[in-house]
Amino acid sequence: MKINMVIFLTTTKEQENNRSEVVIKTFESTIRPVKGDIIDDPGFDSRFHNGYEVVKVTINYAKNECYVSLAPLVLELEDISIHDYIDKLVANGWRIVSKEEL
Repeated sequence: MKINMVIFLTTTKEQENNRSEVVIKTFESTIRPVKGDIIDDPGFDSRFHNGYEVVKVTINYAKNECYVSLAPLVLELEDISIHDYIDKLVANGWRIVSKEEL
């Protein structure tokens, strides 16, 4: 099954350079995440959060895929800039979702 992990990123600390993005990473897997699972990924950085929890899973059996919404466990951490964090995610296979895709 195609697993699409989705993260909604925003910052509360950088008021002048405020940025928000939706990023996605797609996997092929026989394991389907369920609400409450904690996801690990090499793109995640403990200086921006302390992990991501599965908060919603939407399954499309006709397409054999699911969308997994992730939420950070700690929102206020942000010891690195959101720009650096997004760069790290992209370098590890995540991609920014364009406005047209939303």
